[in-house]
Parts: sequence; structure tokens; C-alpha cells
Amino acid sequence: MIYVENKDLVIPGQILADEEYYSGRGTFKENGKVCSSLIGLVSLRNKKIRVIPLKSKYVPKKGDVVIGKINDVRFSMWDVDINSPYSGILPAFEVFGREKKELNKVYDVGDVLFLRVVDVDEIKKAKLGLKGRGMGKFKGGIIVDIAPTKVPRLIGKKGSMINMIKDKTKCKIVVGQNGLVWVKGDEDMEQLTKNIIHLIEAEAHTSGLTNKIKNKLYLVIDGELPPEENPQEEEEFVLEKPKLQNFKEELEQEEREAEEKEKKEKEDKPNIAEVIEELKRKNKKQDNTLSYGDNSNNSFILNNK
Repeated sequence: MIYVENKDLVIPGQILADEEYYSGRGTFKENGKVCSSLIGLVSLRNKKIRVIPLKSKYVPKKGDVVIGKINDVRFSMWDVDINSPYSGILPAFEVFGREKKELNKVYDVGDVLFLRVVDVDEIKKAKLGLKGRGMGKFKGGIIVDIAPTKVPRLIGKKGSMINMIKDKTKCKIVVGQNGLVWVKGDEDMEQLTKNIIHLIEAEAHTSGLTNKIKNKLYLVIDGELPPEENPQEEEEFVLEKPKLQNFKEELEQEEREAEEKEKKEKEDKPNIAEVIEELKRKNKKQDNTLSYGDNSNNSFILNNK
């Protein structure tokens, strides 16, 4: 027998179900009963019952993709804040192998990077790396901080929620499993996206959230509600790994286009020194022509005398 419904708010020690249900994350079994071990929302899938904490800090796991900020530059590594009570380190060899470089010329304090958790030791210290599609340093944009437990709701089923936001705002968005989200676009759209992300975080437990967010985006951007569609199936609140987004290639493409534009402008702009030399050559040619004409005329006049 079950005593709660999906997405019910529960407290530590509350009895959730009898022994025919399996105890999942955020629960424990006592005297044949499944009980909650924290304050959170019930998540039911078949006979397995879990409790999703309302607020929690990120605990690094091998294979996770995260967004981190460089805190310190040491002799052979960078200290990285990964929005967790546990520290993160990015060893120099993970970036440029055995080649020796000055670390602060590659990444410096304050730089924000998209990284992968390569390994986690017994005290939960995370070793980070940059191998993988899209990994690297962010340029521009803003960082939005949400509870790591709300990341699946932000992404949505098969990426439905995050893709809807990206398509409507035209912003580039990268989501880290540690609750940090990078957003880059027009300034107004960045702020709108930030507000939308915080709204999803605050109302992650409510039903019909996808349609609510869609309506809000259309009202703010288009000034009218979207055309009516068949209501979407409610998304299950399940942790999924964010898909890697190759923002790095997009940024590099933007830089290449900017460089090509600047180069073209320089090519189109006349070189002052070359213009002066060309004018000198033309003036010299004109002087020679006048001199030759004058001598010819003088000779003709003398011969006819």
C-alpha cells in the first residue's frame, strides 16, 4: 500500500509506502515501511519510490558535465569552484599534456569553463578534464545558478523544455549537472531566460509547467499566446545527463566571421602610403608629358623661322 502520491511534499521520517515498494534515493526502510529521509518531493516509478530534495548541494560523480569557475592557479593545476562543498581541480596535463606552459596565460582566476568530471576520490574531490565535444572556456554571456536537483526539470523530457527556451529566445544555453547554466544572447533575452530558468526552479513540482513557460515566452516576446495545440504529456521528474552542446565551435565560428569582416574592411580601406605613391607617379608622368610637349612646340617654331 502507498500513502502518498507522485510529487507530494514529504518530511524526514514520514511513512511513504509498505514493504511491497522498493526504497530509492532519499528514502530508507524501517519495520517493513518505506520512509523519507529528507524534505522533498515524492517520485514514483513502477514500484520504486524516491524523494527528490527541495534544496541540495551538488555531489560530483564521474562522467558528469559541469560548469566551473577558476578560483586559483597553482604550479601544476587550477582550483575550480564547481558549485559544491567539494573542491574541483583541473590538472595541467589534462589541458596540454606534457607540454609546459604558464597556466595563467591559458586560464586565469575568474574564467568560467565547461568541464567533465574525470574522477572522484574518497573525500569527493573531483578531478576535472576538458576532453569531449564542446568543452572549454566560455566567452561572454551570464551564469544562472539553480538547485542541481531542478536540472532535469529545466532540461525536460528529451530536452523539450530547454530547446523550447533556446528556440524562442535565440540564446545559446549550456546546462551543467551542478546547477550552473550559461546563457548568451541579446541582453534582453539573457535576462528573460534567467527569469524563466528561476521560474522553472521555483515551480518544478507543479503540473502543466511546460505549457505555462511556453505561454509566458510567447506573451513576452510576441505579445500574444501561442496557437492552441494538443496538451503535452506531463514530464516525469527524472535525472538525465544534459546533452553536450558544442558552444565552443559556435563561438569560434563567430570569431572567424568577425576576423574575416575586419580583414575585408582593411582590404577595402585604401592604404594612405600607396595612394600618395600613386599620386606622385601620376604627377611625375604629367610633368614629363608637359615638358615634352613644350620642347616639341618650341622646336617646331624655331624650324619654321
